[in-house]
Amino acid sequence: MTKTIVESKTKTAIIGFDQPFCVIGERINPTGRKILAAQLEAGDFSTVERDALAQVAAGANILDINAGVVYNTNPDPNQTEPPLMRKVIQLVQGLVDVPLCIDSSVPGALEAGLEVCEGRPLLNSVTGEEERLEIILPLVKKYNVPVVAISNDDTGISEDPEVRFAVAKRIVERAADFGIPAHDIVVDPLVMPIGAMATAGQQVFALVRKLREELGVNTTCGASNVSFGLPNRHGINNAFLPMAITAGMTSAIMNPIALPVGPKKVAEKRAEVEAAGVILPKGMDDETFVQMFGLGSTKPRAGKEMEAIRAANLLTNNDPHGSDWIRTNQPAGSGSDGGGRGRGGRSGGRRRRA
Repeated sequence: MTKTIVESKTKTAIIGFDQPFCVIGERINPTGRKILAAQLEAGDFSTVERDALAQVAAGANILDINAGVVYNTNPDPNQTEPPLMRKVIQLVQGLVDVPLCIDSSVPGALEAGLEVCEGRPLLNSVTGEEERLEIILPLVKKYNVPVVAISNDDTGISEDPEVRFAVAKRIVERAADFGIPAHDIVVDPLVMPIGAMATAGQQVFALVRKLREELGVNTTCGASNVSFGLPNRHGINNAFLPMAITAGMTSAIMNPIALPVGPKKVAEKRAEVEAAGVILPKGMDDETFVQMFGLGSTKPRAGKEMEAIRAANLLTNNDPHGSDWIRTNQPAGSGSDGGGRGRGGRSGGRRRRA
């Protein structure tokens, strides 16, 4: 069975066909996050620290580190990104013990990250352009690390899954020319938004099966891409991830946490409740309030996508602690046997009379 080994100084994450699904936390990335980008340019790493700790607490196996800030003072990422990547990696690996994924389109930033990252990080990424292959694959070989291979080349991203498969195959073959084994290639087959392409889900499931069966490689994706532009994105993601897992996908770059409810939303809801004439107990704290009214939590916690993944691991027999998962998800006061059923089937014990 194909296994891709990713390591920190003290911990190993295994991406593999017979392993629990590997969650790569995506939140340490300033793309589309103006506040985080401004903080990083100013040397403020407080959000990075919070995101690192929250993602690991939510169950992320690997943390993706992206330092792609376009500085207002210097728009050249070749100059600004490598030193920032070093700082962020050194900070994060001092806070958490999970392995890291070094994520950049700037080769200098990738190498800067490789120079300071402890263990065996995952490199994100290489694409099918020959120029890119000639730059990135020697780094992969030099540092003996696994790499994410994205299925696009100089022609762009094809809507034809056969073309994306051909690009992935070419990357695997070129990697072999550098002495890089297939088990160190994690292919991203590129998930298209189903809002733009109705068959996108079916395409990626078929493509993942083909990548597994014909190339013997592990796979990953940007999980939230599938729901881009649609309402109830969490509902779509929650369905997509278990389906992708059963098709053979072995990891995803995703947000493992449910974002906390902010004070503005709490205040708005309190005003709405009071206007409706509901009298709340004196001194009710915000956490009790938001849970009572189904708003979520004022604290970061594991998102619904993580529950879907854990359930899929259980159902595909890739959860070595399945019984523990069942017990921790039982309603308070229920029996320890999960209502008479365990993983092995119906309980053999007799039911007590009331």
